[in-house]
Amino acid sequence: MRAVETVLALVVLATVVAAFAGRLRVPEPSLLVVAGIVAGVLPGVPDIRVTPDVVSLVVLPPLLFAAGEELPWRDLRAVWRPVSVLAVGLVVASAAVVAVVAAAITPLPLGLAFVLGAVLASTDPVAVTALGRRLSLPPRVQALVQAESLFNDATSLLLFRVALTVGLAAGSVSWGHTAAQFGLLVGGGLLVGALVAAGAYVVRRRTEDPVLETVISLVTPYAAYVLAEAIEGSGVTAVVVASVILGTQAQRMTTARIRLQLGAVYGTVVFLLESVVFGLIGLQLPELVRDVSTTTPWPLQALVIAVTLLVVRLLWVFPLAALRQRRAGGRPTWQVPAVVSWAGARGVVPLAAALSIPLTSPPEHGDLVLLLTTAVIVLTLVVQGFTLAPLVRRTGVALTAEAVRQEHSSARLRLAKAGLSYLDELAETEAAPRFLVDQLRDAWQARLQRISENEPDEMTNLTTAQAYRKLRRQVLAAEGRELDRLFRAGEVSDHTRRAIQRVLDLEHAGLGDDS
Repeated sequence: MRAVETVLALVVLATVVAAFAGRLRVPEPSLLVVAGIVAGVLPGVPDIRVTPDVVSLVVLPPLLFAAGEELPWRDLRAVWRPVSVLAVGLVVASAAVVAVVAAAITPLPLGLAFVLGAVLASTDPVAVTALGRRLSLPPRVQALVQAESLFNDATSLLLFRVALTVGLAAGSVSWGHTAAQFGLLVGGGLLVGALVAAGAYVVRRRTEDPVLETVISLVTPYAAYVLAEAIEGSGVTAVVVASVILGTQAQRMTTARIRLQLGAVYGTVVFLLESVVFGLIGLQLPELVRDVSTTTPWPLQALVIAVTLLVVRLLWVFPLAALRQRRAGGRPTWQVPAVVSWAGARGVVPLAAALSIPLTSPPEHGDLVLLLTTAVIVLTLVVQGFTLAPLVRRTGVALTAEAVRQEHSSARLRLAKAGLSYLDELAETEAAPRFLVDQLRDAWQARLQRISENEPDEMTNLTTAQAYRKLRRQVLAAEGRELDRLFRAGEVSDHTRRAIQRVLDLEHAGLGDDS
């Protein structure tokens, strides 16, 4: 019962925190971690120890899936080269430098220090996505930090397994075996993710039952994760691949009504899981502190390790950005590299890895690794989380509200004109009753007028007859095709596409069933 009570308390706490986070304009994960720490030191609060299965199997797959679905394939293709460099080179460099620093400032032996470095080497997709959700970053910058955090876990996981072999099992490293492991991790994750996505696509294309679609969507990330881990592949990579593939096919798989339902369900699931996991990270920190010797200067050690991670990231990102800018014929700038460097928060994935470390002799070393991991996670979530938005504003990287509104209005105007053009074609071919075409043309002309005058584009639900609804759906489909064309051509951002698609889905759903 204590576990159930804790989860319920965290959900209630998260609801309150979310309300204050919106008013204070701060990211919810950062505020949740602080609230969890405060709750953990209160008298009467039970000691909290998070188990590996809760984080890696229950919480992680759906959060990764939701983060991957938000990553558009178009933007991912544009940044795959820097993402590859960061996902491999930066992870290896971070793990190596942290291992040396940890071995120097902590009582950990070098092998276990390398385990700590491997755990903390990769940025966290759940934390990065949650922190960046409120920021109006340019599409490529958002895609870069999000894709890096999604795809660097395979490298980190391989280093983690090698570190466990060397540091805990006192084994030797075979480069051939290591290369085979990396191939199995990445290749197995890619293969399982693609197969699960294909299976989910086939099933969802053949059903229009909202409940069944919702269940399949919720089960998909768990299936990808479990199947990949069963063949010793990367479950994280499998979930990410499945989510990116299915995210590109969302418009083809489902109807407007089901998309709205899935959005509502996944929004609720993500909120609940993020509430629990970020709250637990803060809540378990006081209990971990009590398990470690009072003579251990762990706060200073955690701070040094967190600063080390940031310095390594800065020394890696800035030269890479300068090189790319030079090749493009431009002058190096500091704004985008600064934002990318500061967006490297740690979170759920490092915590899951740290929890899976076998606590062999001496056990206090295992406790210290878990404490330092949790402390570094808390530091990055709090410090970088609270300061990322001010940094983005200071650099001027973020899109202005006016620019977002202009892009949105311009796209809506072009969609409305596409709808009018479709009505003209219907009128010329007499494919629909004239009075219905004229009535809809008046409605679309009024929409054009509202958009041109920057008035709210209110969607009206006209349900006077089945023929009218059918024709209205056809016009909405024409607007949807135009929206898809604009996105594929790179003329609108993914954020604008999703916002407008939701408006179209709402109007489509307001027309009732297609039958």
